[in-house]
Amino acid sequence: MFNETVLLESKSLRESVATRTDVLDRVKVLSLLPDDMHVTTAMVATYFEVADSVIRAVVFDHREEVEANGYRVLTGAELSCFKQRGQISSRTASLAVFSRRAVLNVAMLLRDSETARQVRTYLLDAEYIARTQPVDNFVPTAPDPLDDRIDRRITDILGKAVVPMFNALIESSGEQRKELISLRDDVQRIERKLVQHDVRLVRLERVQGQRGLAGVMASIDGMNWREFEEHVAQLLRRDGCTDVEIHGGSGDRGADISGRTADGRRFVVQCKHWAPYRSVWSGEMQKFVGTKTLHQADVAVYAATCPFSPESLAIAAQAGVTAVHRGLLETWSAGATLEVLR
Repeated sequence: MFNETVLLESKSLRESVATRTDVLDRVKVLSLLPDDMHVTTAMVATYFEVADSVIRAVVFDHREEVEANGYRVLTGAELSCFKQRGQISSRTASLAVFSRRAVLNVAMLLRDSETARQVRTYLLDAEYIARTQPVDNFVPTAPDPLDDRIDRRITDILGKAVVPMFNALIESSGEQRKELISLRDDVQRIERKLVQHDVRLVRLERVQGQRGLAGVMASIDGMNWREFEEHVAQLLRRDGCTDVEIHGGSGDRGADISGRTADGRRFVVQCKHWAPYRSVWSGEMQKFVGTKTLHQADVAVYAATCPFSPESLAIAAQAGVTAVHRGLLETWSAGATLEVLR
């Protein structure tokens, strides 16, 4: 097993664990800005219990790598958007912000911090467990003739027609009675085996489906907010939508994505890449209802990686907004089509 210091030297190893941002919360709580996606340099310094200048030095030495993981310096319109939300002082000329992934990147580069060392230890422990767990290498064996998928109608015919026919023959037979009874028993055994086989297939398909969905959400949780918006845009295009455009920033008028459905209806989408333990509250939903009206949209979709509060769901239902909660997002990403897009 690697020592935590190898992350300081190996960029490829840092890249291999860059999505495991959950380890940050295992060490201590990482306070976020009100958008629940970013932190400032001062907030990062507080988390790692170092001076602001130490964080700035790490960014200076590894700027390209940290930027690739979500570090940005906001100015102009983007900064104005933050100011309007009351997140920073109106006199600020520029603002450096870190995504959770960028904070994790800093943890893998910061030498003189006990918190960073603990994060690296957790990271490598998680990676070690993932690599040493038994791999499911299930390979189906060649089925015997009765293990082929057979139309359930055959089972019905055996139970409702063939077996009763044998019963009638047995009642009226003489010398062939024993042979008919034996044949009937064989048919009944075949019927039972077909039923058992069908039950096994259903269970296997259910387990495989659950594994696939779990992998889908793990991938989505590892995205940053920009990647999540692109993911939702790809789902919309997959479902036949046209003119799909990702906006973002202060000029989006409240809509992260817009476009037209396959049948020409105008749609707007709000995307929230939040932790699964959070919820979309009524205030957020009310804002998006206003966005739907502002854009004169026929279809409005609120896609989130977390649940919605009961109040926000009630508002969505009343206003005609489709709330894509974590569970629905999972099935949509796995291949299902949103009902509102059909």
